[in-house]
Amino acid sequence: MSRLILTTLAATASLLAYADWPHFRGADGSGAIPDAVLPTSLDPKRNIAWEIPLPGRGLSSPIIVGDRVFVTCSSGPKQARLHVLCFRASDGVKLWERQFFATGRTMCHEKTSVAANSPATDGQRVFALFSSNDLVALDLDGNLLWLRALTLDYPNVSNSLGMSSSLVVADGTVVAQVENDTQPLALGIDAATGVNRWRLERPKMANWTSPILYTDPSTGQKVVALQSGKGLLGIEPATGKELWNYAEGASTVPSSAAANGVLYVPSSGITAIKPTSPGQPPTQLWRANTLRPGTSSPAVFGDRVYTINGAGVLSCGDTKDGNRVWQLRLKGPFSASPVMAGRFLYVPNEAGLLQVVDTSKPEGELVSEMDLGQTILSTPAISGNALFLRSDGKLWKVSGGT
Repeated sequence: MSRLILTTLAATASLLAYADWPHFRGADGSGAIPDAVLPTSLDPKRNIAWEIPLPGRGLSSPIIVGDRVFVTCSSGPKQARLHVLCFRASDGVKLWERQFFATGRTMCHEKTSVAANSPATDGQRVFALFSSNDLVALDLDGNLLWLRALTLDYPNVSNSLGMSSSLVVADGTVVAQVENDTQPLALGIDAATGVNRWRLERPKMANWTSPILYTDPSTGQKVVALQSGKGLLGIEPATGKELWNYAEGASTVPSSAAANGVLYVPSSGITAIKPTSPGQPPTQLWRANTLRPGTSSPAVFGDRVYTINGAGVLSCGDTKDGNRVWQLRLKGPFSASPVMAGRFLYVPNEAGLLQVVDTSKPEGELVSEMDLGQTILSTPAISGNALFLRSDGKLWKVSGGT
């Protein structure tokens, strides 16, 4: 076999091994990677590939680009020191760390932190937003490209509980929701320069949900859905132009999920909507109060949608009609949202107990659990047949075995 063919095969294998997880809830907003293979019988000695100490607090999820894992933290008595760190996914070696000082408000609820917003990437750059409304752009080697102190531009964009909406990037635009009950905004920021492309006035209410990026299957167009207590608004990421508006209300804590052009919105339980024609309200496919989520956002895999309520009960619903297929009580409480590798669902509870559920069983089945010994409020990420999750004190890679 020629060297060229071997090189091509190796490159292809590398791409398959490291499917990127570019923002909160993964590339397609579903919280699932259908072909990922993760261990389903967890053992700390066998399945913790590495664990790395972190320099500060954080609820932000890790994101992954190739063999690099990025995570944010905040440290100091007032959490005014902001950290962006990069680790090699394969072995956990720290490649670089950058630190900044908060320019905006760092007051937040004791349960959360200034590093609550998950970063995002376009594959060339990493964008990190903090609760202080400081937004930084770095290249993959950690070089600072630009920095925005959003509080200097919008002095009233903050709240006393803290901000936590995560970022998405599409069409050269970083989309950020900085929403409260005083000066709520959604911003489209040029990824290359840090300059505003557009700005939208948003409903005056505190909001901790994150924008969802999905691709319209009929047109191939990328769409960003902005969620608030008023509902869900679909926009063009590059221009901020409104495409559609679901105006029947939605949660301000768990975010929506997307799969196959359908959005599963935390609204009166879960409401499934499908945008059709630009300028027209989305079609409501069904509404299921029995699938109401608590803090965790829903996950979608195949023809099933999964939610966890405030009592720690996992519900499986049919994506065709919203009918509940089964329920399974897990060990809660939960702040993290579930993620899925194929038919297996992974979710850590607040005490740090990572639980694995085989969703293919007729009533769902808890097949494994592993105590990580630290409080975990952050949603995991999946890449390279590995699970990456963090606490205030550590970042773990879970992989290997069966």
